[in-house]
Amino acid sequence: MKFLRVLKEAIGSVNANRTRSFLTILGIIIGVGAVIALLAIGQGAQAAISGQIESIGTNVVYIMRGNRSEMVTNPRDLTLSDAQTLENRTRAPHILRAAPVLMGNSSVEFGGDSLSTTIIGVDSKYQAINSLELAEGTYITDSQVDARASVVVIGPEVAKQLLGKSSGVVGTILRINDYPFRVIGVTVAKGGSQFNNPDLNVYLPLTSMLMRVEHKSGSEAVDYIVVQAVDSQSVSLAIQEANEIMRDAHRLSPRQKNDFTITNQEDFLSIANSITNVLTLFLSGIAGISLLVGGIGIMNIMLVSVTERTREIGVRKALGARKFDIMLQFLSESALLSLIGGVLGIGLGWGLSSLVGWIAARSGTPLQPAMGLNAILLATLFSTAVGVFFGWYPASRAANLEPVEALRYE
Repeated sequence: MKFLRVLKEAIGSVNANRTRSFLTILGIIIGVGAVIALLAIGQGAQAAISGQIESIGTNVVYIMRGNRSEMVTNPRDLTLSDAQTLENRTRAPHILRAAPVLMGNSSVEFGGDSLSTTIIGVDSKYQAINSLELAEGTYITDSQVDARASVVVIGPEVAKQLLGKSSGVVGTILRINDYPFRVIGVTVAKGGSQFNNPDLNVYLPLTSMLMRVEHKSGSEAVDYIVVQAVDSQSVSLAIQEANEIMRDAHRLSPRQKNDFTITNQEDFLSIANSITNVLTLFLSGIAGISLLVGGIGIMNIMLVSVTERTREIGVRKALGARKFDIMLQFLSESALLSLIGGVLGIGLGWGLSSLVGWIAARSGTPLQPAMGLNAILLATLFSTAVGVFFGWYPASRAANLEPVEALRYE
């Protein structure tokens, strides 16, 4: 009953000064809303990145040029021959496919329009390894790679920006590096950011890219090799086999470090999750400053309230109120202000995260903010704790007032 009476008095005090109470908790509302929105957006971004990486498959391994952890003397390039050697099932029974990849940037032209985008030189196995689906047409074949055919598979965004439509474009002639290429297929839309959007990719036969885009006629160097293990349980064995084959192919002695780096999906997921976690915590920390400012605002207004209600405190003490009773009264008011701010902040955070999700959906970005129960509870409890912490000094000051001096206060 005593708790209900104290709560009723706190509600009455807050209700008596509605405008001042709202302005006081505004900092808490903004702080809690920003923290919840950023946590939701961070979790949504993490899920989107993880989904894009996992969509390729959990049995995919990447072999890249160079070694990030060690200095290597005279490192060799990755070549087409390396990819062919990796597909030797006798030496690598746990490797299903290996596809060399060459990447570059160039302008794709149609009529008077041009689009600067990523050009990827591949062979026929790239589609199966990366689970690349086609909305129309066909993918690049081995015969087209052998013949250095002037054909191209484009992303739907490339078709939309250059041709004004993403379907019915098979047979259209595009120009890349002033060479004509015939569109033979359009990939299924996946979405993504401007900096990493597979819908903006253009795929050429690897040999055509070497000759017409990179101008490396006769060269076998590629940027990386993507390897597909037999299944997800065979990834570790496939990595061991790939490591042995690559060391033999590059004639590395036991004392020499690898001049290549092997990375699997788990490494990419771990790096992506670490980056998003750091960014989310960093941005949430900045947003948390608003909570600190809001807490200072509560302390300020509670000190003003103590000053305004000095005579009231004196009367209460003269009638037998203990220090604990006075302190509990003011602490409950500050905690109530913070709690109200936290609840309103949850609504603000939900609204902001929903707005970001709507904007992302409109722009084709696969980002769906995830508002978790843990974030809501954490923000609510933290905002209440802020109220108690910053209300402690004003409550203590009120509790320590001398009754006689308080009754004399004008």
